[in-house]
Amino acid sequence: MKILGLEISLAKKELKPVASYGWRNGGWGRIIGDWFTGAWQQNQEIAAKDLTCYPTLYACLNRIAQDIGKLPFTLKQEDAEGIWVTVRNPAYSPVLSKPNDYQTAQQFREAWILSKLQHGNTYVLKRRDDRGVVNALYVLDPCRVVPMVSETGDVFYQIYTGGRQDILTDSRGEQFIVPAREIIHDRLNTFHHQLIGVPPMCAAHWPALKNMRILRTADQFFKNGARPGGILTAPAGISADDAQRVKDDWQDMHSGINQGKIALIGADLKYQALGMGSSVDAQLVEQMRYSDEQICQPFGIPPFKIGIGSIPAGLGVDAINQLYYADALQGHIEAMEYLLDEGLGVSRPLGIELDLEPLLRMDAQKQAEVLTKLLDGILTPNEARKRMNYGSLEGGDTVYLQQQDIPLREAAKNTVQTTPALPAPEVPAEDPARALLAAIEKRFAEA
Repeated sequence: MKILGLEISLAKKELKPVASYGWRNGGWGRIIGDWFTGAWQQNQEIAAKDLTCYPTLYACLNRIAQDIGKLPFTLKQEDAEGIWVTVRNPAYSPVLSKPNDYQTAQQFREAWILSKLQHGNTYVLKRRDDRGVVNALYVLDPCRVVPMVSETGDVFYQIYTGGRQDILTDSRGEQFIVPAREIIHDRLNTFHHQLIGVPPMCAAHWPALKNMRILRTADQFFKNGARPGGILTAPAGISADDAQRVKDDWQDMHSGINQGKIALIGADLKYQALGMGSSVDAQLVEQMRYSDEQICQPFGIPPFKIGIGSIPAGLGVDAINQLYYADALQGHIEAMEYLLDEGLGVSRPLGIELDLEPLLRMDAQKQAEVLTKLLDGILTPNEARKRMNYGSLEGGDTVYLQQQDIPLREAAKNTVQTTPALPAPEVPAEDPARALLAAIEKRFAEA
């Protein structure tokens, strides 16, 4: 049988599915917990897709996925001097620029990272042409892929698909067994099994669930604007029917869109306003902010990158980007590069890299200052102009260096040639007549 043009044969050996704590059908689809009293007994649970609607969690997923998505794939080759230069290769460049028919390269990278962050695992299925060269890559739904291990220790992947040979369908139908060589498997921390990654969503769901609970309670509390802003009291002896009628009239006339209108009270009715304590409100805001910071921790994102808190004093733009890159992005980028090299069969002197220029791009003034310093013996003027997106100039392919700089070997030998000193000017001989006159004047002076 075939899936995505790939001939798949069922394994004859007995395969055992991998199981681990929290794992259900290959993904973290459900989060079970009493988000309100009695939720478990009523079979009401919070799904992971519902938690992703929480702003802070959504911002963390969106920030990392978009920042890695905007880094283009580049195929580089190492030359004789060990310098990596960008090249094109007909076996690898097409699939890197267009991984499949329905996704751009940016969307492919975003889907890869989102699957990894939400489920801890990314499964990429390869499609090969008649030559055996990979010409398409598909990010699979991790909830429909189960790692399996044979008796001999070989790894396979069981894929659930719909009735049609279409990975985009939501219905489950046939099951295919795919050998590990046809799957690129990127996984996060393998706490429980080496083939199962645990996502940061697993660590972030509790603080996100707590804040979701607060927001849902607040939504119910302020849904119609009839919050307990005051108490309406009536004189003793009022009947239950009259009390209910007064309550309904007050609810209709002074809640929702009618909130804030002038109230006319009679029959000895009294209204006593109530206010919410500012200290309680402050504690609620502080509690939600603390939970938001906890959500950022497993993703490695500095809170100020998603609008929580302020930027620490003394950090410039470059330092912020370097901090964010090292803590939140570098591990995912390095893993993607290595797995693509291995999955596509790329070996030295070729290598796949993600271009970091869009992420760490400096402002024009800072970039000009750096290039000016690099022009002193490192870059040619044309190389510097190319980085600023300017054309080359005649005579700009030469490296320049200031004249006063000397080789280190000459300084160590202390044999540097210096400018020779000018000879002292010759003093002309004195005039004999003046010498005789001076001697006579000296003698008369002594007499």
